[in-house]
Amino acid sequence: LHLGVSLRSFRSERLSQAIAAVMSGELAEARTQLEQVLKNYPIVRTRSLVVAKQWVKAKARGSERYGALASSGAKRLKPLGLNMGVKIDPCAWFLNDASDIRSSYYLEDAGSEFDVQGLELDWTMVVWDGDLIAQLDKALGSWRYRNFSGTKWQEIRQLVDQRYRLNAYRVLLTRARQGMVIVVPEGDTQDPTRSPEFYDPTWKYLAHLGIPEVPVMSPA
Repeated sequence: LHLGVSLRSFRSERLSQAIAAVMSGELAEARTQLEQVLKNYPIVRTRSLVVAKQWVKAKARGSERYGALASSGAKRLKPLGLNMGVKIDPCAWFLNDASDIRSSYYLEDAGSEFDVQGLELDWTMVVWDGDLIAQLDKALGSWRYRNFSGTKWQEIRQLVDQRYRLNAYRVLLTRARQGMVIVVPEGDTQDPTRSPEFYDPTWKYLAHLGIPEVPVMSPA
């Protein structure tokens, strides 16, 4: 899953370098690279799935394909309607048209790093869960790595498993040819498995990197 060099995006040759810096916590390098990438490759963030779906649909033109992506470890997106415990039908998801509810166009089923490694979409909606949490108050490049087991989150201690989780997100963030929206849910204070503290640090990290927020659209 490691993508040290990538040619996924024809609109930004620097995307791979930017995402590598983001994931390694090299703040200065990440900001510099993203500043260049954002000139011709839109990356935005939101806390709303509804807003994210509106954004990718508005960006796509003609036959351009879009879809939702999430980590295989993102087990607490289920309350938001994305069940990563259910495997997608890859052929239907990647190839079928917008009239098929199994296709990526419906934004109901998210592809994981397993499904999209080596493949790409024009526009992506990457939904971030509490399986990887940025830690700005710790050393640079510091993350919390977690697995959801049974009814609670558990810390990932093994270095190899930590690297795998980091690279899983690296894969997800490099699948779009033309641009992406990153969704970091707000969490739920009434649900201990989706506490806002599992999401707020990552949201703040993306903001610190200079990734702009999608303004919430008013209903027509």
